[in-house]
Amino acid sequence: MRRLALAAFLLALAVPAPASAARFAVGVKTGADSRAVAKRIEARTGLYVSRFGPIALSLQAPDARAVRAVPGVAWVERIRASRRPTFTPNDPFLVRQWYLNRINAFNAWLQPPSVTPVRVAVLDSGIDSSHPELQKQIAFGRSFVSSPWDTDTNGHGTFVAGEIAATLNNAVGIAGVGFPAQLLVAKIVRSDGTISPDAEANAIRWAVENGARVINMSFGGVRVPGDPASDTFSPLEAAAVRYAVHKGVLVVAAVGNSDNAPTEPWGYAGYPAALPHVLGVSAIARDGSVPIFSNRDRRYNDIAAPGEDVFSTLPKALTQSTKPGCVPQGYSDCGPPEFRRGEGTSFAAPLVVGAAAVLFGVAPWAQADQVANALTRTAVDADPDTGCARCTIGRDALTGWGLLDVEGAVQKMNDSPPEADEYEVNDDPSLAESLWGRKGQRIHATIDYWDDRVDVYKVKLRPKQLFVARLRGPAGANTNLFLWKPGTTRIGARSADRRLLAGQSKSPGSVERIRLTVQERGWYYLVVRASSGGAGRYSLRYRKRAPQELRAALR
Repeated sequence: MRRLALAAFLLALAVPAPASAARFAVGVKTGADSRAVAKRIEARTGLYVSRFGPIALSLQAPDARAVRAVPGVAWVERIRASRRPTFTPNDPFLVRQWYLNRINAFNAWLQPPSVTPVRVAVLDSGIDSSHPELQKQIAFGRSFVSSPWDTDTNGHGTFVAGEIAATLNNAVGIAGVGFPAQLLVAKIVRSDGTISPDAEANAIRWAVENGARVINMSFGGVRVPGDPASDTFSPLEAAAVRYAVHKGVLVVAAVGNSDNAPTEPWGYAGYPAALPHVLGVSAIARDGSVPIFSNRDRRYNDIAAPGEDVFSTLPKALTQSTKPGCVPQGYSDCGPPEFRRGEGTSFAAPLVVGAAAVLFGVAPWAQADQVANALTRTAVDADPDTGCARCTIGRDALTGWGLLDVEGAVQKMNDSPPEADEYEVNDDPSLAESLWGRKGQRIHATIDYWDDRVDVYKVKLRPKQLFVARLRGPAGANTNLFLWKPGTTRIGARSADRRLLAGQSKSPGSVERIRLTVQERGWYYLVVRASSGGAGRYSLRYRKRAPQELRAALR
């Protein structure tokens, strides 16, 4: 009723929308002049708004955020597809899994489709391979510590595995989100609960080599920028993650719990969530708020999922030794206290991993970056209206792009999948993509201010050669173009040697151009950088000629 009290009417639009637009309903504050509000929306969006009757706007998501700021607008809500019956699993403990409805886990179908199995690696404390919910969901496993991979005295790995892959609709126990998932179990947690970087790195490479399309990493080390003594960055971990990303694997990691950080809450995602191209997951509570333990991070927190009161599987040996008379054995209600309420970003990340397995199942052709973008860009924005008092409209440090929406991500992959980028992970000179040909090439790729700010290409030039490059970046984004000299090893604003910068174009907007004559032979590095919020496809064209040959080029 509160929403009805706020709205004098709903706003309708008679203008066709772009295929990528979504439908939004707009409420006008009680007492506001509805016609004046409609005019303001027209001025902000350039769309014609009917002055009478309910209004439903077809807008791009950034425009929707802009409409929220129009004076007199009470609320803007995305209009979902027409209501229809959805799939409800017959697993008896589904009533305990409140979070499945919150993330629309099975709302995309009347019955889940038959899809090709998707290998999902769980790097954790092992698994209870005899658990009836998980027996048929395991491809195989390997231990990187001294105990077998198919036993789990800790319980954490079995809990995570159940969230992802507990057998769906078998009239037993719970329902896993990632019904296409076949688990690759990598045991990396030692008996004292710690993880060595070499075990983690070896497990990542093993998972990649055995066909994993997604890797779940529900662990992490604290990140403390400016304090090397406390910061847990590991070059070995970073190299292994980069290898996985380079091989096309989607790496998903918990942003971390701040009870391990200097203060609570903590303003930085931990590692590996804070590594390039890793999908960092934070937690949302049952009431829509962000728990104090969930690490914040403006850049590396990408998406949120429920991370409180999560109910999942545990090894039966653990529950029997903890609460032998408890029912149901093999589930978290009967486990040690740390599992009974199931809270932490460690338990939010597997829900995103399960969703990723679903997307790879329904779209086996998809690249990892497409799946990641589909998950983040369809997330439901968290703000005060959804229960997060400290969240702001749009992407924020507490929840990233917002709350996971499996149904929305499936629809995105089916209807208008995000652009793929065949050149990733070309993020620094050591990973630069080589450009060949005297006449140059035309490159089409993607850039993302939040997750892929820099693309690096290398091109071989000789003395006195004229080099011209032109960039047309994503609409609405601010992009820059740079050319670095041979010998460049770093291109970050703070770490680079500016004496090696050969040229740059920093015009406002998304169209950039460099034209210069080089003075030395060698591999030069052409860098595309997203300098402010924005993402999408860009076109990059270059030519290299002797000066007299290039008079008419790129006019």
